[in-house]
Amino acid sequence: MQSIDITSFEFDGVPIAHATPGEAVDLVISRSRNRSGEGGAGGKAYRLINAYSLALASRDRSYKRLLAGPGVNLPDGRPLAAILTRLARDRTCYQVRGPAFFESVLDAGREKEIRHFFLGTTEDTLDKLRRSVEERFPGVTIVGSFSPPFRALTKDDHDVHDRMILESGADIVWVGMGTPRQDFETRRIADSTGVTAVGVGAAFDFSAGTKRQAPGVVRRMGLEWLFRMLSEPRRLTRRYVVGNSVFLKLAMQERRRS
Repeated sequence: MQSIDITSFEFDGVPIAHATPGEAVDLVISRSRNRSGEGGAGGKAYRLINAYSLALASRDRSYKRLLAGPGVNLPDGRPLAAILTRLARDRTCYQVRGPAFFESVLDAGREKEIRHFFLGTTEDTLDKLRRSVEERFPGVTIVGSFSPPFRALTKDDHDVHDRMILESGADIVWVGMGTPRQDFETRRIADSTGVTAVGVGAAFDFSAGTKRQAPGVVRRMGLEWLFRMLSEPRRLTRRYVVGNSVFLKLAMQERRRS
């Protein structure tokens, strides 16, 4: 397998993987069977980050430390990938779009008999998600799922999650709790269980069919964020308007430094 430089790009002190979508899929699958991980168990935490993630990290020290620590940050957003490419000048940053990445790993993992566990969202969405992926990817192995309470999780909650994950024999835990909550949880799971954990945000809803994805042409234009904001204005308008403004300011600072 081709060696992947997982710290080729850096933005505001956060390392971001330099990998094609296919290389990212291979990386997750290859490491998922090795419980020790590379760089310690925490190195098995994968985060799909975008402009909002970096804007949030610039104002939240604990989140910044998380993104700068063990684990792999994959560039989920097209605007982020475009900015990193422009800053790097001689290299291309490839977008690793969360929903497509999620389904690509499910697909490619069938040959390796990778076992998947879904953590997050609602029981109804999890049921729809399971039916959808089993229909679309025959032979995929889903060994468990759980919808955690919609509140701050306690140590007892974490112990329950860890026990379910370990007893299921999962190779990969997919976490859909939203940013930044899912990123803290993936790191915690990787540290506690040694199991690969990936935060995938809205991928559960898209694959389950409970939310509509942006059309391909909108995604290619780098405007998926606008489509999502218009689809859920009350929840996402402030996130994208403020987050994008902060991100652009950070990008200008990075350009001056480069």
